[in-house]
Amino acid sequence: MTRLRSHPHTEHHAVKRIGWLRAAVLGANDGIVSTASLIVGVAASGAGQQAILVAGTAGLVAGALSMAAGEYVSVSSQLDAERADLDLERAELRDEPEREREELVNIYIGRGLDSGLAGQVADQLTTKDALGAHARDELGLSEMTTAKPLTAAISSAAAFSVGAILPLVVVIAAPEVWTAWAVSIASVAFLALLGALGARAGGANMATSVLRVTLLGVAALAVTAGIGRLFGAVV
Repeated sequence: MTRLRSHPHTEHHAVKRIGWLRAAVLGANDGIVSTASLIVGVAASGAGQQAILVAGTAGLVAGALSMAAGEYVSVSSQLDAERADLDLERAELRDEPEREREELVNIYIGRGLDSGLAGQVADQLTTKDALGAHARDELGLSEMTTAKPLTAAISSAAAFSVGAILPLVVVIAAPEVWTAWAVSIASVAFLALLGALGARAGGANMATSVLRVTLLGVAALAVTAGIGRLFGAVV
């Protein structure tokens, strides 16, 4: 007789990565675009390599700190809202348990269960973890989607720094006379690679993601190069 072996459930879903993935992709993209744009603008003004490196390094440090602080504040606000909703549900479960049960029943009916089965599901889930059932099915909150401010802040700062370092490496490696062009071309390539990696990790359409980030990057680089030339000519 053949014995069936049980295998662990090993499916991996993109939604489990959405918190850190969003922060990481946003941070790296911003690091490349903002630092490369700053470098190209300064280079287009006629500044030397040392001035370009100082400007790019300052942009890296300031940008990483800004990204970390902004992400932490933003995600903390989201977490505060989630906690407030959970506190409200906790109070309603204490004061109006029957009405809260009916809310769950109606939710499950709306998803396709008949009223009898919906009532059984609501009762069993309420007995096991009433707040968890309402958080998941009424508020749409779960462990996978709960806001994590510190994780988002660290991911954003680290990703921004990695993205911002790439144009600086190009400045050091490229001949000074070709700095603006070298940084522009390399940064567009970096953005395309980032778009492809982000799409692959998130299960999105790769071509669309690559096109989106590269077009926006080219636009930013073109604008700052024009500003650099304008002010360089004025000086």
